[in-house]
This record gives sequence, C-alpha cells and structure tokens, in this order.
Amino acid sequence: MTIRDTHEEWEIRATETPFVGNKTSVRTDDVVMPNGSVVRRDYQVHPGSVAVLALDDEDRALLIRQYRHPVRQKLWEIPAGLLDVPGENPLHAAQRELYEEAHVKAEEWRVLTDVYTTAGGCDEAVRVFLASGLSEADGERFEVEDEESDMEHARVPLGELVRGVLAGDLHNNCLVVGVLALLAARQGDGLDALRPADAPWPARPFDS
Repeated sequence: MTIRDTHEEWEIRATETPFVGNKTSVRTDDVVMPNGSVVRRDYQVHPGSVAVLALDDEDRALLIRQYRHPVRQKLWEIPAGLLDVPGENPLHAAQRELYEEAHVKAEEWRVLTDVYTTAGGCDEAVRVFLASGLSEADGERFEVEDEESDMEHARVPLGELVRGVLAGDLHNNCLVVGVLALLAARQGDGLDALRPADAPWPARPFDS
C-alpha cells in the first residue's frame, strides 16, 4: 500500500459565494456524502502561497517578525507571500518575496515541501522552498506598507529554531513545517534528494 494523497471530487449539488474579499473569498458547497446525504461545507478560497526557508553560510535561517491581526500576535516567520496571478510560477513568486521582504537573493533553490495549511476549512496550498547561497539583492529596497512597515529581521541558527518549535514558542506554520522538513531531509536522504525548484505542483499548476 502506497501512503500518498490522491485527487478526488465528490458531487456538488449547489454552490454559492457569500463573501468576496480583496485576495480571498468564502464558498459554500452542498456536497453529496458517500451515504447519499447532502451536507453544506463553507471554506475559504485562496490563490495559494509560497514560502522560503533561506539559509546563509553560517546555517542561520533568515526570519521576519510581523503583526498578524487574526491571532493578535507578532510572529516570527520565514519570507512568504501569495501567488499574485493564476498560473504564476511559484519559484518566481518565492524569489520576489525574498527580495521584497528581506532584500536578499539566492543562488540555489530546492522544493522543501508542499502543504495544505487548513484543508478542513481553506483550500490554501503552500510550496515551501529551501534557498541558499544568499547575498544582498540588487537595486533599491522594496517600499513596504501596512503591517510590513513594522517588520523586524533576524538570522537564527537552525538548532535554535528547532528548539523553539518543539517548545511551543514559534507558531507560524510555514516556519514550523520548513524547519522540521529541513531537519528530516538532512537526517534522511540528504538535501540532494529534494525535488528541483521547478518540480510540478498539482495543487497549483503553473506556467514554466
């Protein structure tokens, strides 16, 4: 038996979109269950995201800290952002986010892991990249606004992040998933076994 997620679509009898926001919306579907009953499911429709675990030559991860209003906390995170347009190449989006949030570029890129953040209530898919060979980006810094205008930056040793995750001190899902996936990769088949940066992503198909 192969342990692997598989595509499947159950019949939808009716659907509506009661809310449409700037970046996301809420959809309500009437879904036919295996026993024939029909239940209503509400979920957030999301364009998808990318995140970057960027490691410098001292094995420190580049982090940002910013206010997240829904949870009323300032969270330490890895650089991340939305896919701006349908079909956008996720590597290009990740490179853009690393530049905009940290004014950094990277020479080497790999796919670390792909996740659904909250599959029971949101269709957001996130591709987490591993980036290395860091240097300062060319040109002027990106002009930030809103929550990002209060953003802090730090470079933190990987071991310290692992301890923080397991102690319950760090909560950002992309940071948690990225750090533990990197640790698992190093203890497993090694970083060379990671997928290339342009690996297919069925959850968010993209143009080359």
